[in-house]
Amino acid sequence: MTKETEFSEYINTGYNTKGQNIILGGAILDGNPLADTFIKIPLKTLNRHGLIAGATGTGKTKTIQVFSEQLSNNGIPVLMMDIKGDFSGIAAEGEEKSFITERHAKINLPYNIQKFPVELMTLSSQDGVRLRATVSEFGPVLFSRILDLNDTQSGVVSIIFKYCDDKQMPLLDLKDIKKVINYITEEGKSEIEEHYGKISTSTTGIILRKIIELEQQGGDIFFGEKSFEIDDLMRINENGKGYVNIIRLTDIQDKPKLFSTFMLQLLAEIYQQMPEKGDAEQPELVIFIDEAHLIFNEASKTLLDQIETIVKLIRSKGIGVYFVTQNPMDVPASVLAQLGLKIQHALRAFTAKDRQAIKQTAENYPTSKYYKTDEVLTSLGIGEAFVTALNEKGIPTPLVATMLRAPMSRMDVLNEDEIKAINAKSKLVKKYNEEIDRESAYEILTKKIDEANKKAAEEEAKEETKTTSKRKANEPSTAEVIGKSVTKVVTSATFIRGVFGILSKMFKK
Repeated sequence: MTKETEFSEYINTGYNTKGQNIILGGAILDGNPLADTFIKIPLKTLNRHGLIAGATGTGKTKTIQVFSEQLSNNGIPVLMMDIKGDFSGIAAEGEEKSFITERHAKINLPYNIQKFPVELMTLSSQDGVRLRATVSEFGPVLFSRILDLNDTQSGVVSIIFKYCDDKQMPLLDLKDIKKVINYITEEGKSEIEEHYGKISTSTTGIILRKIIELEQQGGDIFFGEKSFEIDDLMRINENGKGYVNIIRLTDIQDKPKLFSTFMLQLLAEIYQQMPEKGDAEQPELVIFIDEAHLIFNEASKTLLDQIETIVKLIRSKGIGVYFVTQNPMDVPASVLAQLGLKIQHALRAFTAKDRQAIKQTAENYPTSKYYKTDEVLTSLGIGEAFVTALNEKGIPTPLVATMLRAPMSRMDVLNEDEIKAINAKSKLVKKYNEEIDRESAYEILTKKIDEANKKAAEEEAKEETKTTSKRKANEPSTAEVIGKSVTKVVTSATFIRGVFGILSKMFKK
């Protein structure tokens, strides 16, 4: 038996799957792709999460595109974070080019152009389905973690939420919670102290500053109504293809706080609302988080703990989460340990530090007698990657260098007219892009303060009227004033005459 035959049997056995699967590409041995040696990933294990890593320009974007296409064709919806604006082309058919057909011929895999159902979404004012959530939906614990508050400050946030619940004042957007904070430290201070205890103004000041920081990163656009409903991510079109929901994030790369806030809220919302699926045949939704370091680099320890917890638990709901980044070390070890599928593109070794990082990366993968992992990592070509997954029994598959199949959809972005056409046909754009600003805590407290001020003004006016009446009652009448004036004149005249009389007598003498 030749080495090539032995290797093919080894790979085919390791990646043999009896149930439904997706095909990522064909195996590579000694730098050469092998025909009919396909890398198959069971749909059943795709809720075990994964990692797609590699240096810039090695093909990560196209790998995500291929992965999403395969999922969509199997009726599995996708949610994709598009940081660089690269994925909109999934909505259009690809183009059959010679280098693509040659690539597929090498692994003996047919190539067919296709387009896929797409929804374009946004956290900001870009064209697309507006994604929003209310402050109340976050709850005091999650909202405090996003703001990175200590226990004392978190306790005050809990009081704020409790007070608003008791008074039936919805917390919808950031201006609502800012208004409540101002109220409990000024006009409503005595009311709060009587029923909930004293609150330090220095504590509320810190919370307010943290909210303003979030607001400046775009939180004022994200928080509000109409809240996005998770069920709208799970749609299948009339042809049985899952929708690829692309969140356009090109304008928030410098706003990591908003990105982290959205991701954590989304994962928490999905976890809370989705029923337990157990050992399902395929996932309900797969989420790709591109440029994942934007979450982890800016996240506090508390936030990281929350992400780790959700990643551990959410797979039982039938949700797969895939982190995409340049280096596996960008993902915390505690999260990395939860990832079942790993697709590792080439890494570059320009410095001693790079070489050390490559050795550490190689240690994260199963050993293989067919590859020197750390050496192959630096020699993989564009569109090639190491792959290891979990089989249907949850056992890691052999590590295999893979020539990935090419995307069937357009490997370029849509133009503005094409984007407008998609949004014009979208039912979700019509559903979510109407801005709603119903009565909430801000309006209720503003009205309450205005009424209190009006009442105080009326009381002050009444008091002024009473004071004026009393003053008038004590003032002399006109007759009395005239009488007093006459008396004063007469008295003064008598006095003068008396003085002059005395003087005249003195001169006569």
